Amino acid sequence: MHEFLHIFIHTLEHTASALPFLFGAYLLIEFIEHRHAEKFAAWLAKFGKAGAAIGALLGVVPQCGFSVVAANLYSNRIITAGTMLAVFISTSDEAIPVLISNPESAGKIVPLIGAKLILAIVAGLMVDRFGLFKITKEEIEEVEEEHSHCHTEGHNGLLKSTLAHTAKTFAFIFVVMFCLELCIETIGEEAFAQFIASESFFQPFVAGLVGLIPNCASSIIIAQLFAEGTISFGAAFAGLSVGAGTGLLVLFRNDVDKIECLKLTAFLFAVSVITGTVLQFVL
Repeated sequence: MHEFLHIFIHTLEHTASALPFLFGAYLLIEFIEHRHAEKFAAWLAKFGKAGAAIGALLGVVPQCGFSVVAANLYSNRIITAGTMLAVFISTSDEAIPVLISNPESAGKIVPLIGAKLILAIVAGLMVDRFGLFKITKEEIEEVEEEHSHCHTEGHNGLLKSTLAHTAKTFAFIFVVMFCLELCIETIGEEAFAQFIASESFFQPFVAGLVGLIPNCASSIIIAQLFAEGTISFGAAFAGLSVGAGTGLLVLFRNDVDKIECLKLTAFLFAVSVITGTVLQFVL
């Protein structure tokens, strides 16, 4: 019972850190849709294909807040798939604080973040340039129909709709994160660490699988093993590039097309692991 309560509190503390970002993202979305939809669309259009580069730079900021915001904005078709993926790839969740706390790994931070930033920009621009994930007219209509049901006129309607979306998404994230925390606590973080470091050739692939876990524990374990020299640069790169914090959870919770979500996740995993594998052999 004590362990169960401990996991509950730890999950609540971790998910609570995403709450301001969730509320802020939904408030921004609701404000745009209620008041300034056309102006905001015109502002984004000025950036054109460069949106992915801007997203990549924002994603470098520690924690997974911007990945949550990006997932929300993409789900509402305000930003492109390339911009969202750029944020996901450049995000490192808890990795930067962990690496900073290890003096011996200080020299590894800039090359790692720099490589992730480059991949984020290249992958994001490529996705938008070649239209790999196109938004269909039916998807847009479905999103608009969904929002039309929960919007009412005036300031109160905006706030109520924001709170409703925030509460639903937060509850979804909390339940999933609690289940993951329970699994990690049962299996043990040491078992996860051994699993990642077991096979050198497949380290980027294995680290990528761990990175898919929408939990700060995955980024912490990967960063710690990298700082200790247990896993390669390529493996750390792959795991931390795949890991988008709770961004993927928000995407699956919000987006109308789950098949498209799976395709986006598969692309994120593939481009991160392939690049990580190449870096493992080159460096």
